Amino acid sequence: MSELGVEEGSLSGRRAAEAARLESPAYANYVLGVLFLVYLVNFADRHLISVLIEPMKRDLGATDTQMGLLTGMAFAAFYVLFGLPVAMWADRGSRRSILALGIAVWSLLTAATGLGRSYLHVLLARIGVGVGESTAGAPVHSLISDYFPAERRATALAIYTAGAQIGAMLGIMLGGWLSDLYGWRITFLLIGAPGLALALLVRLTVAEPRRGRFDGAVTTRPAALGETLRFLAARPSYLCIILAIASLISASYGASSWHPTLLRRVHGMSGTEIGVWLGLVANGGAMLGGISLALLADRLGRRDKRWYLILPAVATLLSLPLTFVFPLWPDRETAIFFLAPWSFLAGSIAGPMYAMVQSVARPDMRALAAAILMFVMNLLGMGIGPTFVGMASDALTPRFGDEAIRYAVLLVAPAQLLGAGLCLLGARHLPRDIERATSPLPAA
Repeated sequence: MSELGVEEGSLSGRRAAEAARLESPAYANYVLGVLFLVYLVNFADRHLISVLIEPMKRDLGATDTQMGLLTGMAFAAFYVLFGLPVAMWADRGSRRSILALGIAVWSLLTAATGLGRSYLHVLLARIGVGVGESTAGAPVHSLISDYFPAERRATALAIYTAGAQIGAMLGIMLGGWLSDLYGWRITFLLIGAPGLALALLVRLTVAEPRRGRFDGAVTTRPAALGETLRFLAARPSYLCIILAIASLISASYGASSWHPTLLRRVHGMSGTEIGVWLGLVANGGAMLGGISLALLADRLGRRDKRWYLILPAVATLLSLPLTFVFPLWPDRETAIFFLAPWSFLAGSIAGPMYAMVQSVARPDMRALAAAILMFVMNLLGMGIGPTFVGMASDALTPRFGDEAIRYAVLLVAPAQLLGAGLCLLGARHLPRDIERATSPLPAA
């Protein structure tokens, strides 16, 4: 009995230490830093292919439409297909462990892309990357919402999302430089491997917090799929957010995925030059825009929650004229200069909108609510956007030749207008939907 008492005391002590660690703001910031690194690696692996389109196309004998499929639908379709069951798993299981497993999977398959000897082999590896990367979406949004209170979530989610911008920047910069030195196959191997160490770091040092710890009463019974769908379908602001962000991501990702190709074909830039300029100007601008708008949204949102959706609409409308300037400007240095404010504005929307998805959903529904958002966002946004631009480029090439890509990327502008309008519509319903989400939860 004495040994059992010692063991129980030791277990109780560990639990107390774990609880104290979870209450520490410093530890919450550490976890956010680790998750920032996760998204950095995630997007470095994801965006690497955009700067390698031309050499891969030559070696694989592919068309622009096929390469658009690799950067768009082949990745996005399986990302969203697995995103929903992964989110349901995350609403019931350990989000930390799910994420660690996903990091290992996508890192291995990013490296395996470089081993592909045909278009089909590369396509299958790209599908696997999409499956693994689905763990860095909804489960992480839910995890962050249990590490940071509502008035800090937009900023925390924007900092997490900023990892995507730095990751995309590093993916393009390192990808362009390494491909010039070693070719695209070795580049995939070198970029994919470091993720395995990060998977271990997440599994060993990130704790799993109690769900809904900042939101009052919680339930120990996870919501069923039908219950979650009915709850979210009755929230007009949620429906507006998912359609708005799908439109906006379709525009920004559809254009930015082809910006490196535009600079190669139209301006004759090398992979190294493209990596440096787009990495610093485009991704650096998007990172600063995302954090800046989130800080402003958290500040203004304390007085009126509608600002969380009004600000993304304003930023989108301000970016619209610049959508036309960068592709059509004849001088490459000046064109890249105009790309900086476009990236700042177009890349600023995610933090406030992601935070509102978490705010209008109950704590026991947050991973699935985020997964539904990402299902629509990636299928319609990241899936259709790059693929559509690639198809438009092929269709315009007989008339415009290498200049066709200039006009293909202009066709994303209507999606920007639609997204801004949906944000403004959703803002009208936002305060009431947040109030409903924070009402007492059902008993276990």
